[in-house]
Amino acid sequence: MSGEDMIDLGGQVALVTGAGQNAGRAIALELARHNCGGVAVNDFVAERAEAVAAEIRATGVPAVAVPFDVSDLEAVRAAVAKATAELGPITVLVNNAGMAGPGGSLRPTLNFWEEDPEAWPRYLGTNLYGVLNCCHAIIPAMVEAKKGRIVTIVSDSGRTGEPKLAVYAAAKAGANGFVRSIAKEVGRHGITCNAVSLSSLMPDMPQEQLEEFEKSDHAKKQLSNYIVRRYGRSQDVATLVTYLCSNAASWITGQTYPLNGGYVTA
Repeated sequence: MSGEDMIDLGGQVALVTGAGQNAGRAIALELARHNCGGVAVNDFVAERAEAVAAEIRATGVPAVAVPFDVSDLEAVRAAVAKATAELGPITVLVNNAGMAGPGGSLRPTLNFWEEDPEAWPRYLGTNLYGVLNCCHAIIPAMVEAKKGRIVTIVSDSGRTGEPKLAVYAAAKAGANGFVRSIAKEVGRHGITCNAVSLSSLMPDMPQEQLEEFEKSDHAKKQLSNYIVRRYGRSQDVATLVTYLCSNAASWITGQTYPLNGGYVTA
């Protein structure tokens, strides 16, 4: 990090949820690159969280693994207390944890009325209640510090609708509405709240596998809806999120940024 870094984090401490892999990992590492004072790395798999925390510590930035399920408010509070004790007050929160949470999978195979209602809490717990839990646990420290950045990862399924993902879309839309509302509550305390809305991302994989997949008929059909004819990458997300967490974005709040290659619906 140079003195001319446009997206300087100013030494603030960050918590990134769902940061054990893919976009979450990239976000945590990118924050560390831009003068973050410390990173609390969350994942519900402890080994993944510790591996990313170790990567960050290897760069000289303090980091701690805080494995927990974001849908468990008491676990969130305990992890925030631990991270604060080791790194200092958290004034950057990235709500990245998503999909269907621990033990779930996001596979659009059933119409809403065919789904087992027992599956709904997995989507709502991770994608909506997880955001509420983390904000409720961390915002008091931000208010006391009179500064803070909150960025929540949502989905284009919640903006435009997605068949066979209705409950997931509802949870993401709810999180997006929450971000816009909470921004109006906390702005006077120097806290900004924004959302980044994603379409399809490629999971981290070897380049040869990525190239093979993108040549498939399925990928070509899906990518026909994208102006930029490729899937999103973890670094695409990390760059925008880091900017929104930085000092440069101090006058941006209550916004939702589609990060989707120009995705359009037919």
